[in-house]
Amino acid sequence: MSEYKLTYFDGQGKAEIIRLIFAAAGVDYEDIRIPREKWPEVKPTLGLPMGQVPILEYQGHKLFQSLAISRFLAKKFGLAGKTEWEEVKVDIVVDTADDILKPVPQFFRVEKDEKKKEELRNTYIQETLPNFLKNLENILKSQNNGDGFFVGDSLTWADLQILVLCSRLELMVKLTNPFGEYPKLKGLVERVSAVPKVAAWLAKRPKTSF
Repeated sequence: MSEYKLTYFDGQGKAEIIRLIFAAAGVDYEDIRIPREKWPEVKPTLGLPMGQVPILEYQGHKLFQSLAISRFLAKKFGLAGKTEWEEVKVDIVVDTADDILKPVPQFFRVEKDEKKKEELRNTYIQETLPNFLKNLENILKSQNNGDGFFVGDSLTWADLQILVLCSRLELMVKLTNPFGEYPKLKGLVERVSAVPKVAAWLAKRPKTSF
């Protein structure tokens, strides 16, 4: 039985970066997935500090907030950067990727009016997203002309977060080629996806709607 227990919904969502960190590190964990329809029934039984998931149970502690969990694990497994300067640069990329996704739930889940939902989605695709991706592309190009990793000379969870970003843009925004106009970002996703332990996870992870 693994000493790590991760609980989240049956989807990628905010838990996928945690799963990818475990995969890249080659560390086993329990991947507990709650069907959405079971959430009202299961929620009171979990003892959630903030009433939300994901939650990671480890050595008697319940950790919550996906990025805090991810940062904790990345440091533990050597995926957070090799120096304090690398660590802060990793955090910059991670937080930027998180900012990019913040408007998405409004039209993916919250807004019920179909016309308004499509208007919000179009504004996001045409205005918000290109500005963010252009800046990310430039940040990547500033490191080895964008042909390596986002920070330093080895894989960090910043690179994994970009993989999550690409996947969530495909699933939630319904973009077939999110990084098509950003060759360095697209190349990074291809390189990270080809890392053997990461590739193994991508090949076996469940197909979900979000």
